[in-house]
Amino acid sequence: MNKQIKKKGKSLPSGFIIKLGKFVWTTMWKFMMSNLAPRSKTGAYVRPESQFRNFIGTTDTSTLDIATLDINNPENTYPPAKGRYRLYVGLGCPWAHRTLVVRALKGLEDAIEVSIVSPSPDQGIWIFPQEEEGLRTLPELYNLGSPGYQGRCTVPVLWDKQTQTIVNNESAEIIVILNSQFNDFATNPTLDLYPEQLRSQIDEWNEKIYHAVNNGVYRCGFAQTQSAYDQACDELFTTLDEIDAVLETNRYLCGEELTLADVRLFTTLFRFDIVYYGLFKCNRRRILDYQNLGSYLRDLYQLPKVSETCDLNSIKQDYYGNLFPLNPGGIIPSGPDISNLWEPHNRENFSEKVVS
Repeated sequence: MNKQIKKKGKSLPSGFIIKLGKFVWTTMWKFMMSNLAPRSKTGAYVRPESQFRNFIGTTDTSTLDIATLDINNPENTYPPAKGRYRLYVGLGCPWAHRTLVVRALKGLEDAIEVSIVSPSPDQGIWIFPQEEEGLRTLPELYNLGSPGYQGRCTVPVLWDKQTQTIVNNESAEIIVILNSQFNDFATNPTLDLYPEQLRSQIDEWNEKIYHAVNNGVYRCGFAQTQSAYDQACDELFTTLDEIDAVLETNRYLCGEELTLADVRLFTTLFRFDIVYYGLFKCNRRRILDYQNLGSYLRDLYQLPKVSETCDLNSIKQDYYGNLFPLNPGGIIPSGPDISNLWEPHNRENFSEKVVS
């Protein structure tokens, strides 16, 4: 027995090896994270801004409200048209997922094509499953649309096939475009997810949710100091608590009507228990544990065609398989079971209004 214990003891690495390993891994981790997630001086994650911010409906949008654009202007650089535009999305990406949800809710499947790209774990870029426009990677598409482009190549991308240019790569603006500019080709044109009477309220929610929740989970997962993580985590769960309290009396964030604010929150909530809770250290509570957020998530998931935009396996593969600094072993967890999302939510009791 003593010999066996001795043997086990000898199998452990020495203190020197442990210290060396920690030093090497920490140095490599900081280097990789500096490329994956730009940071502030305090170690907080800083998300770079999107670079392509054009709109469908007019040539000059600098002084116009997107919701009031003249879509019939013959001089439009990007006029609404069926079959002219394509969305490039990654199924694991919450920002791209927003565009798929709005496309589904509005019934734009026949009007706007979708191309699905996948992250390359070795190259750190999005790649096409097969050639498109004679290209195989998203950086090549960006350079086709903007020769010499040196910035980040992210999804979603709203691409104009006719001019072979990028219209927009900011998800918050793409979903506004999809909501308002393609109603002539939509099967659900009367659904308005950004109604004028609720815009100020929607915008307030969007700003709060973006900072604390949508980007907040990344600020937790990509934090490079304890203080940066603590601040992001506190803000995240303070805001989730606030939303949960609002949902005690409201079916949706702005009352009885489904809006873009709900769409923007949904894609983060859907991923929360799957990846953010564990991988991003957002583990104070699961969404499932909240009294109202859990049923609210089920309500949104069960809206017509929304569940079809949710790919559990792609999400787990993208996060656990491709974010090497956060999961160097690359092991993909077997759970969680999301069949509970089909359980009754009973939130229709708040309102008669539902998406048809």
